Amino acid sequence: MSKAKKYYIFHKPYGVFCAFTNEHGKKDLSRVIDVPRDVYPVGRLDENSEGLLLLTNDKAVNHQLLNPQFQHKRSYLVQLEGQIDKTALKQLEKGVVISISGKPYTTLPCKITKTNVKKLPPCKQRIDFEKSKGTSAVKLTLHEGKNRQVRKMCAAVGFPVVRLIRTKIEQLHLADLPAGDSKKLSRPVFYRSLNLTTV
Repeated sequence: MSKAKKYYIFHKPYGVFCAFTNEHGKKDLSRVIDVPRDVYPVGRLDENSEGLLLLTNDKAVNHQLLNPQFQHKRSYLVQLEGQIDKTALKQLEKGVVISISGKPYTTLPCKITKTNVKKLPPCKQRIDFEKSKGTSAVKLTLHEGKNRQVRKMCAAVGFPVVRLIRTKIEQLHLADLPAGDSKKLSRPVFYRSLNLTTV
């Protein structure tokens, strides 16, 4: 008899390692969210990234969300060191060369707009950046999800990431879900919101 499928969205806080195993003494998911033992994260957010994380025990979700051929949209709020300009925005929009597994990779075109830093949600952690440069912020939507892609893209045009928050995957979004909180969803809502094909 198959186990019941479970689906959650979680607002991963800053400084949490994206796994349920303790690695090198880091704070991991098991210390901030209580879900059944067979549930695991789909995709990853690096330790110092925040925002929307999907958790499930439905293995069919993994294939559709992580396979580039399906081109699921992922949206981010990104705080950058320095005042990003139109030239850099156009470069990011068209695609830039980054390193993936030690090889050059040109990112697919993305949608990017400048936004107000004040629109970012509060963060309890201290965020370091060069004070003389100040910071700026962008909304960025990708159709791919390479390892640390947003950080690498922004660094490639000269604006290192200070803070990174994933706000949306397809039609699933954080909305007003506080950092550290989770929400259980039904299978139909989860699949429909992510444009997944049922099998």
